[in-house]
Amino acid sequence: MASSISLGAPAPRRRCTGVPAVREQAASVLGMGGSLILVGITPEPLTITEDLTFTYMQKQVRGHYGATPEGVVELVQPASSGRLDLAPSITDHIPLADAADAVHRLENKVGDPIRLVLVP
Repeated sequence: MASSISLGAPAPRRRCTGVPAVREQAASVLGMGGSLILVGITPEPLTITEDLTFTYMQKQVRGHYGATPEGVVELVQPASSGRLDLAPSITDHIPLADAADAVHRLENKVGDPIRLVLVP
């Protein structure tokens, strides 16, 4: 059975933030035919150290930019069905009225945010 890991994780079927070392661990623990799914962008490289094993076991690394309207729909569907868990990468939930503050936090990396969710 193929396993999938979203956003990098230390074990199959778990999810956590895209920290480079964790993403690389995630790629190494995938089972036969497993996929590492990365959502969003990061300036950090992903290194596959076991390339022969990775290829032999038919593992995959897939990415999704996640910022277009179509991309949002593609991500919301698996998230709503439990196939993609973004919760570990959510830094904070912020009232919609404070959206300007959320943008400020992201632009200036206040509190080192990964994702901020605006709540109506």
